[in-house]
Amino acid sequence: MGVGDQWMPEYKSFCDPVTGVRIQQLTDYKGHSHHLYFTNLGWYDSGRKVLFGSDRNNRTNLFSLDLETKKIQQLTDLEPIPPPLETEFMSTCVNPIRDEVYFWYGNKIIALDLHSLEQRALWEMPEGFMRIGPNCTADGKYVCAGIMEDLSDRIKIDLLRGYVGFKETFEAQPLSRIVCINTDGSGAKTVWEEKSWIGHINTSPTQLNLLTFCHEGPWDRVDNRIWCLDLNTQKAWMLRERESLEIVGHEYWHADGIHIGYHGKWEDGRKFFGRILYDNTEKVEVDFPYETGHIHSNDITLVVGDGNRDGKVIRLWKWNGKGYENPRILCEHRSSFHIQQVHVHPRFSPDGKKVLFTSDMSGYGNIYLVDVPDFECLPELKE
Repeated sequence: MGVGDQWMPEYKSFCDPVTGVRIQQLTDYKGHSHHLYFTNLGWYDSGRKVLFGSDRNNRTNLFSLDLETKKIQQLTDLEPIPPPLETEFMSTCVNPIRDEVYFWYGNKIIALDLHSLEQRALWEMPEGFMRIGPNCTADGKYVCAGIMEDLSDRIKIDLLRGYVGFKETFEAQPLSRIVCINTDGSGAKTVWEEKSWIGHINTSPTQLNLLTFCHEGPWDRVDNRIWCLDLNTQKAWMLRERESLEIVGHEYWHADGIHIGYHGKWEDGRKFFGRILYDNTEKVEVDFPYETGHIHSNDITLVVGDGNRDGKVIRLWKWNGKGYENPRILCEHRSSFHIQQVHVHPRFSPDGKKVLFTSDMSGYGNIYLVDVPDFECLPELKE
């Protein structure tokens, strides 16, 4: 199988044994498949198709799934590259203006036309650096990617499989850069540089000049987790400044492109959901019950979370005007979280009617899509 080839539908549907909601299993292959990272929108072609990465025929490639016909199309056919530059598509990003997608392959940012399937190299990172995932600006003109000093000669690093070297990389404070790459191939420029481990570069879905990035590392030790950068002025500022002993993380843009959601724990250990405007105003932080790992929402009204490694259900929290009610169970996921590619990473569809997630409940990572029913009809979580 190669570029442009069609794979037969692997689709099946079933009712969740806990809640009875209908779950669509979109892939079923004896190799891991996964949707994009929860901060990266994978829908395209006016929402009719969704992107995913998959390990097939002993290599990793990018695929597309038609949500109407359930047919799968192979979009790339790339030779495997060994770590630390191995091929992976979790950080793939879609151009919001045209059907084009961007991903790292080796030391290059590649642009892929989702219709012709033609590829072109946009930028090559300099030697002595490692990759940080890209994201595309709201006008489709730039891909903002990160690079950081390569420490693999000093530190054993395998962040995809068990966060090996995570604490040591944070302590080493590697030189990191954010690079703004023209999607027309006309060049690139460094817009931010510092001696701190940078991660999670997320462009605003509506504001052309804004992105967030994080200071990566243990949440209780970083100086401040969330930062905002103005691409026009190239000035950065702390977003939701962290107090001593607090932890904050898993930040993401709301669909309006001006608010950022996150979660964490206050100094007294109580857990909270938060939302803040990019200029540090309009901060709202409220208690929320029970644990969660990654979270996502299109706005403040309904939040989805994966329950972290110890929880085996996807849960929803609903805003009641003052805070969040006790969570309801959407469905089981039963994922192992053994490697990054099988983290659940639930996220809402753009219309908020479905949740997309990955799970290895079948033994292999596969992609699932579940309808979101009325909150009140779902069972309350009891832990």
